[in-house]
Amino acid sequence: MASFIIKRTANVKNDVLSGITVALALVPEAVAFAFVAGVDPLVGLYAAFMIGLITAVFGGRPGMISGATGALAVVMVSLVAEGNAMGAESENLGLYYLFATVILMGIIQMLAGVFKLGKFVRLIPHPVMMGFVNGLAIVIFLSQLGMFKEVVNNEVVWMQGPRLWIMIALVALTMGIMYGLPKLNKKLPEALIAILVVSAIVIFGGLEAATVGSFIRDGGGEGLKGGLPIFQADIFTKVPMTWETLKFIGPYALILAAIGLIESLMTLNLIDELTETRGNTNRECLAQGGANIVTGLFGGMGGCAMIGQSIINIKAGGRTRLSGIVAALGLLFFILFASGLIEQVPIAALVGVMFMVVIGTFAWSSFRIVNKIPRSDLFVLVLVSGLTVIFDLAVAVIAGVIISALVFAWENAKRIRARKRFKTDGTKVYEIWGPLFFGSVKAFNEKFDVKQDPDKVEIDFIESRVSDHSALEAIFNLVEKYEAVGKKITLKHLSEDCKVLLYKASPKFKDVIEEAIDDPRYHLAENPEAFPKPLSEYKF
Repeated sequence: MASFIIKRTANVKNDVLSGITVALALVPEAVAFAFVAGVDPLVGLYAAFMIGLITAVFGGRPGMISGATGALAVVMVSLVAEGNAMGAESENLGLYYLFATVILMGIIQMLAGVFKLGKFVRLIPHPVMMGFVNGLAIVIFLSQLGMFKEVVNNEVVWMQGPRLWIMIALVALTMGIMYGLPKLNKKLPEALIAILVVSAIVIFGGLEAATVGSFIRDGGGEGLKGGLPIFQADIFTKVPMTWETLKFIGPYALILAAIGLIESLMTLNLIDELTETRGNTNRECLAQGGANIVTGLFGGMGGCAMIGQSIINIKAGGRTRLSGIVAALGLLFFILFASGLIEQVPIAALVGVMFMVVIGTFAWSSFRIVNKIPRSDLFVLVLVSGLTVIFDLAVAVIAGVIISALVFAWENAKRIRARKRFKTDGTKVYEIWGPLFFGSVKAFNEKFDVKQDPDKVEIDFIESRVSDHSALEAIFNLVEKYEAVGKKITLKHLSEDCKVLLYKASPKFKDVIEEAIDDPRYHLAENPEAFPKPLSEYKF
């Protein structure tokens, strides 16, 4: 018991310090994404607090950070705009439609957890994963470039002159501290130290630099100061619970749920690799869904796992649920009590932290393996990276998985072969090798010459694997063709699953299939539980 307690508390200091660092990094991200979605900064901050806290406590991946994200914010823009158009300007209906959509999004995500759909993240190929990581690193980098802009005469323009050079110098200093500090002392949280040092230089040096406070005011916000999240009872009065409302928010909720789960589960996989541990995907689906339901009810914009903040947390030593809890509670503390101090933090320090996250996130090894992996995998990697930047994560990952699956099916379809030989009694033997499935059925059928073959034909599947219903149908049709011209056909070395299904299709297969002690044992993908008992116990 003592060793268990020691193990659980050994990382407390790292978890607390990394949590504080993440809380600081969450502020401008949440505010920026709120502006992207067209809502008040506090809507983004409340979402980051509530989602971060709930997923930290109940999620399937200790150490992973969740909050308001840009991937979801870009989808919410049109939702809020269309919602506002449905009522008077003073009603701000778009915000309430957003809350209702986030609640429905959470319900969909919880259903994904209940039905254990999280396991399908295992179907995502490695090139898709690398493309996702590279694309997301590019998206994070591009999002930070917006911090190099300022408002002049009510117009957003690129910084120029001294302000630009001060910004660049502070960003470079932050990155330099984060790069060099671990070489001197690995126990100090480099991101937090960098933020504190750069903040002190700006505050005590009187430098003219953009801060979190000026960033919020330039975006039209009033500041970070706020109270505790309040239950939004107006959702149920301002948003009519009708079929028309469901048709409006339903598609948005599905897209948001898909993007949120894909980003969360892929981030979970990435953190698994970094920490050499394993998270629970279905539990994460339930936690993300529950968090979004609560967030929608209490005035948040919804969210999911944040790869940038998660990597900051892991790199800073955060490993347990405590780091995520500290980050969420720290963010709430800033909102309630320390808004004035946080507003003085220079944007440059936070941009520098995020640039280091970009460098750590990007899979630089993808350049080294360009000439070492199949062209199809390289194409998928580049495609997913590009689609992540141009569209969103859901589109990129779905496209990558589909293309990878098609390439896999095409390659395997070409591997079906048939060796032909004759026995002493004149029987022609076809020895099949390679996978027999929907993609290879056409090539399989082309191997046989029904009219020219002798009266006795034997097909041996010892080096083949019958994979699906299309393959069974091809075998059934082939037997029919040989019998139609009066020729005897024998099938050998089929799995017992195949035999059961063929016997059910037609009793005549009892005379066609030859039983052997060395018959292969495997389950069909189409019928994973087709053989729960010995074949002899079936009645056909």
